[in-house]
Amino acid sequence: MTTGARGGSGRAVAPDRTDEQLLTATGQGDQAAFGALYDRFAAPAYAVVRRVVRDPDHSAEVTQEVMVEVWRTAARFDPARGAARTWVLTMAHRRAVDRVRSEQSTRDRTERVAARDRERDVDVVADQVELDDEYATVRAALAGLTDLQREAIELAYVHGHTYQEVAELLGAPLGTVKTRMRDGLICLRDALGVSR
Repeated sequence: MTTGARGGSGRAVAPDRTDEQLLTATGQGDQAAFGALYDRFAAPAYAVVRRVVRDPDHSAEVTQEVMVEVWRTAARFDPARGAARTWVLTMAHRRAVDRVRSEQSTRDRTERVAARDRERDVDVVADQVELDDEYATVRAALAGLTDLQREAIELAYVHGHTYQEVAELLGAPLGTVKTRMRDGLICLRDALGVSR
């Protein structure tokens, strides 16, 4: 990973262009601007990710994902809403938190399955009937959601996608997806009789 702000010749890369100008040019498809932006932000993004993820290899992987996301979404950057550095580093932090949550969710799911397998009662038929009943209850609760709520929840909680990935897969704004998921989860909680 290139972490310095200098090119291979030792010269400063695009010293006359601000971060905001580089990000705007990247949004217009300027690969050289993205190269300069990468040189400026890869190391700070890695530092942000590393504080959250901790593992160096995973941190490097998440940083690469962040920089790819910067390339893909640079056109959405609005300099009137904040600095380019803040935009990129906020993206890095969010992606790192999403990674940690996803890994924790996977670990929790694995531990639950392992614990359930260890605690299996002799009466497998009764267990299966109870499980089938729970599945039917959940399916009925899911059927009561809107299509966007159901699809967003399934993508996030069944398939393990981040909010950003769900928004991209559904072609919906991130805020809309978050709102629909929150509303859907509230409906599910109420339908399943889960206390807060």
